[in-house]
Amino acid sequence: MVPIRDDNDSYTVPFINYLLIVLNILVFVFELTLGDRELNRFLMEYAVVPAKLWPAFGQVLAGKLSALPLLLPLLSAMFLHGGFLHVAGNMLYLWIFGDNVEDRLGHFGYLCFYLLCGVFASLIQSIFSPESMIPSLGASGAIAGVLGAYIVKFPRVQVQAIFPLGFIPIPFKISAVWLLGFWFVQQAFNGVASVGTRTMTGVEQGGVAYWAHASGFALGALIALVLVRDPDPYRR
Repeated sequence: MVPIRDDNDSYTVPFINYLLIVLNILVFVFELTLGDRELNRFLMEYAVVPAKLWPAFGQVLAGKLSALPLLLPLLSAMFLHGGFLHVAGNMLYLWIFGDNVEDRLGHFGYLCFYLLCGVFASLIQSIFSPESMIPSLGASGAIAGVLGAYIVKFPRVQVQAIFPLGFIPIPFKISAVWLLGFWFVQQAFNGVASVGTRTMTGVEQGGVAYWAHASGFALGALIALVLVRDPDPYRR
């Protein structure tokens, strides 16, 4: 199932959401200008490398504040992508679902929420492969948080989607709670299935970082459920 759009327009211009989309695309364009060796060095420096992340945390906790820049990849990694389909899929979901969440959280609140979900997702994903030297990157964890907030605040909104039947796209509408709920269950199931594997699913094997998705989604839903009040329940 591929979402096309939702039918619940936000009341304010979601300029933070637009800015995030533009930044992700611009960074990806910059990645395309790098040669293979330059790109590898760039990703090793600005993506999350679990084997480098946890020692940096240890230094910071020990009071060595000079190690704080080593934690910068927790933010920069969520603006990096590994290919056209990766960035296109992420930006599609962000464009469709982000505007309504920004409207509900406010511009500054939405930005903080997005970054928090992305950092949290990277941390959880890294826990499952703490010694990996393979860089983890992508906006998926942050966007999963947006989806989690959306399913809590807009569960009955009808999402226009398509089901690809071979080369024939079949359009249909489905409630957000079913579309995004199915997505979350799939991520959680695959995350559990990946426990105990030698490599980090989605990073070392070229698949999907399921734990980042599931954890980002869960945090986004929790924040929306506990902290975000509905100004008008009929907007759902």
